[in-house]
Amino acid sequence: MSVYTEVGRTALEQFLDDYDLGKLISYQGISAGIENTNYFVTTSQGEFVLTLFEQHEYSELAYFLNVMTFFYQQGIPSAHPAADKQGNYLKKLAEKPAALVNRLAGGTVDTWSTPAQCQAIGDRLGQMHLAGQQFPSRRPNSRGAHWRKKTGKALIPHLDSATADMLAAELAFQQNYADLDLPWGVVHSDLFRDNALFDGDQLSGIIDFYYACDDYLLYDLAVAVNDWCVAENGLLETTRYQRLMQAYIQRRPLTAAEITNWNLMLRAAALRFWLSRLQDQLFPREGELTQIKNPDAFLAILRQHQQQIFPADGFAPS
Repeated sequence: MSVYTEVGRTALEQFLDDYDLGKLISYQGISAGIENTNYFVTTSQGEFVLTLFEQHEYSELAYFLNVMTFFYQQGIPSAHPAADKQGNYLKKLAEKPAALVNRLAGGTVDTWSTPAQCQAIGDRLGQMHLAGQQFPSRRPNSRGAHWRKKTGKALIPHLDSATADMLAAELAFQQNYADLDLPWGVVHSDLFRDNALFDGDQLSGIIDFYYACDDYLLYDLAVAVNDWCVAENGLLETTRYQRLMQAYIQRRPLTAAEITNWNLMLRAAALRFWLSRLQDQLFPREGELTQIKNPDAFLAILRQHQQQIFPADGFAPS
């Protein structure tokens, strides 16, 4: 969530005229995140998040808005889009596809998560994966195995020799990822601490479904573990890990194949975010308030998973 496209007050007021949301009171850019332009918008009838989509095509965005609406209707505390006077969720602003989403209460976890927050995320993610089995639309993961292989090979020439060798070996280790026989369905695929809202340890909402897609459910769990269970030293920590995994498994027990492939999935999830952050660092996009996250954080987690096995039952790692 950054600001790549500046929106003037007059243009925003004209945009809001198509909604029955009252008068514009204030708005401000959001600097957190890295993909789209986002503003907090306050009107006389409520608070919203305005997103201008910088990379997605207009034709593909209905999927993400439908995912958000679906989970909201399933009782998942998630942000849902606001419709204009004609019932449309998606419009254009500053020549970009744009949507208004109801702003949820609470704040993101800007520092380190608590064990209770990890438990809440594990529980809700399990609930989402069960409910998501009924979602009818399909969308491949744009940052899936093919993207990781292609991007990794493109970035190897920009790395020192030791890191390049490690990346090449990791790509070889994950070469059969797409052929696994694991439960799959619609996943969030970006459920980080800055994409969930809490009031203390109480989860109030899950946001930013703009990487939602179809993938292994286990991959989505691995993405969450690799962010929520990290301690102050930048590596996964046992107590947080146990609380998240055990809460998830209470909702959706893992299959034998998922247990077998858990380390591979943790490594695939770490690789995905190391590569995307490294790509952003080496080839940054211009933006008024853009934030480029440190790729070394996920490189450290990837190396941890290469050296240490975290069992899928959620108990102490070996």
